[in-house]
Amino acid sequence: MTEDFLSGTTGNPWESGTLALVEEAVRKAAAVEIMPRFRQLAEHEIIEKNGPHDLVTVADRSAEEHLTASLTALLPGSVVVGEEAVHADPAVYDALKGDAPVWIVDPVDGTRQFVHGDPGFCTLVALARHGEVLASWTYAPVLDEMATAVRGHGARVDGMPIRSGSPAPGTPLEVATSHPDFTTEAQKQALLALRTDGIRSRPCGSAGLEYLDVARGDLDAVAFSWENAWDHAAGLLLVAEAGGMDLTLAGERFRITGGNALPFTAARDEATARRIHALLAAPGSV
Repeated sequence: MTEDFLSGTTGNPWESGTLALVEEAVRKAAAVEIMPRFRQLAEHEIIEKNGPHDLVTVADRSAEEHLTASLTALLPGSVVVGEEAVHADPAVYDALKGDAPVWIVDPVDGTRQFVHGDPGFCTLVALARHGEVLASWTYAPVLDEMATAVRGHGARVDGMPIRSGSPAPGTPLEVATSHPDFTTEAQKQALLALRTDGIRSRPCGSAGLEYLDVARGDLDAVAFSWENAWDHAAGLLLVAEAGGMDLTLAGERFRITGGNALPFTAARDEATARRIHALLAAPGSV
């Protein structure tokens, strides 16, 4: 059912028109619910969920409600696992293990940037079933940039195919990592192993936009210590379809249903992924 929804009658998802319908829904939610509030938020419209680094705004909540209605209308019988819905009821996350097609939604990925008036945020949508991500949409509304991926059919930015390529030999690897505030002590020590010769690490911004940079070869890798599906599903498919690879601390592929050994990495090619994984798995070694 889900595969038919993506491919339509043509058998080619890029020609079916379905991707464009989802893209239109994402763009409309951003235009109606997010952009009118960009740099216009009142103090009471910003709420701390779990401390000062975990914010939610009226734009997050309104955009998720908007997307929930529009996406489930496009695919009857589908359900939504959204960041704000799961915050209100953690049991919603269990839908990722069910039989129904699931829309995974992060209405404003990079809420901290959004709150501060920084354009480095995006809206993330992925379509999954039985724990496998089938398609994804990453939209940066300020930049008006849309990245889309379909499992087995590649990745595109604004309609143009992208490939991640490999780092230039002998150049330091550029890696975006979890902020220390979002790590356990063990995870922090693992990430500190990336502070070594040949690697330049920095705290990440919007996870979705970091994944986009990996997919088009502007960033070599990411290393994250949390596994919320809404932050990673869209970007991991984008990276994979552009030619990249992801590995958890256990040397396995990341599972959107959870239970991953953390931290994990996603990189622009296999060699880079394995190099970053080796450092994370054996802190202090090269």
